[in-house]
Amino acid sequence: MAKQRVKLTAAEKSELFAEAVITIVLLLLLDLSVVILIYLTVLQNKNLVNGIFFLKKTITFAGGHHLWSWHNIFIGIMAVGDLLVLYWRLIRRYHQMQLRHVISELHYIANGHFDHTISFKVKTDLQKVIDSINSLVDSTVTAMNEEKAIEKSKDELISNVSHDIRTPLTSIIGYLGLLKSGISDLADQQKYIDIAYSKAEQMKSLAHDLLEYTTLQSTTTKLNLAPLHLYSMLEQVEAGFELEAEKKQIGFNIEVRPKDLTIQADPEKLVRVYNNLITNALKYGSGATQINLIANLVNKSQVELRVENNGAKIPADSLKKIFDRFYRVETSRNTKTGGTGLGLAITKSIVDLHHGQIRCESDDSWTRFIITLPLGSSKAKNTA
Repeated sequence: MAKQRVKLTAAEKSELFAEAVITIVLLLLLDLSVVILIYLTVLQNKNLVNGIFFLKKTITFAGGHHLWSWHNIFIGIMAVGDLLVLYWRLIRRYHQMQLRHVISELHYIANGHFDHTISFKVKTDLQKVIDSINSLVDSTVTAMNEEKAIEKSKDELISNVSHDIRTPLTSIIGYLGLLKSGISDLADQQKYIDIAYSKAEQMKSLAHDLLEYTTLQSTTTKLNLAPLHLYSMLEQVEAGFELEAEKKQIGFNIEVRPKDLTIQADPEKLVRVYNNLITNALKYGSGATQINLIANLVNKSQVELRVENNGAKIPADSLKKIFDRFYRVETSRNTKTGGTGLGLAITKSIVDLHHGQIRCESDDSWTRFIITLPLGSSKAKNTA
C-alpha cells in the first residue's frame, strides 16, 4: 500500500492560511517602508537623480528600448523576494505540522498500539526518522510474536510431556499395585513385571529424547566437525539395522556419488540423523521392501543426502507437521510403535546446527527424506 502525504486538519489549514495572510501584510508594510525611505533619499540627492537618469538613457535593449523606471524594477525585485519569504514561511510551518503529526503517532504507539506504523511520507530528513520508527515497530511486533510463539511452544511442550509420561506411569503404578496386592498367580506376576518394565523403558526413552532435543535447541550447542567419509559411515549405519530389516524382509541399498565423497560434519550427530530416519522407515513404512541411503554431490559447496523407503504414503497434511516435536502421523497419541514423537524434531535440529535443510516428500511409490548440507565447514558451527 502506497504511503500518502500528511493530511492536514481543517484547523491546520486555517492556521496555514492565517500564516500566509499575516506574512503578506507584514511584507507589504515592510516594502512600503523601504520604498518611502529610498524615494526620499533619492529626491534629496540631485546627483543620485541625475545618475539614475543617465543610466536609463545610456542602457538600451534590442529595438532601442530604454531601461524602465528604477522604482518599477525595484518593486519587481521586492515582489520576488516577498514570494520567496512567503514560500519559506509557509513550508516551514507545514514542516512543523508534519512534525506534530509524527509526535502524535509516536504517542499513539507509546500508549500500547505497538503494531501501528506511521503511514504517511514526507520529503524532508524527517522521513528517515519515520522509516526508523516503522522499522522499530516491525522489530517490536516480530519480537512480541516470537515471544508468544515461545510461550505457546512451552505450554505445548509441558502438555505433551505430561501426557507421554502420565500414560506409561499410570500403567506402571497399576501393574505394581497388582503385584503388591499379591492376588495374582506366578504367570500373571511375570506378565505384569514385563509390562511395567516395558513402560519404564518407554519413559526412559522419552526422557533421553527430550534431554537431547532441549540440548540441541540450546544456543550454546556446538558441533565437533571432522572429515566424514559418507560411504563408510552409511555402511556402518546399515550394518546396525541389518537384523531388524531382515526380520521385516526389507533390503538396503547404498549409493554415494562420487564414492569417495567426504564432508565436514559432526559424525556422532549425523549418525543420529540416519538412525532416526531409518528407525522411522522401519516403524512407519508399512509394506516397505526397500530402504535407499543415497548421497550425491550437488555442486562445489553442497551435498544432498536421501533416505528413501517404498512403504506407505505419508498424507499431505502430515508432511507439513512431520518435523514438529511430539507430532505423530497416527490420528491418536498411542505409542504402539514405541515412538516418542521427538525423533524427527531431533533430526531437524541437528540438520539446522549444520546450517542445512531437510524436507520430506511422499507419494504412492516412495517416501523421501532429503537433506542438503554444506560440503565444507565454513558454514557450520565449530567447537572452541
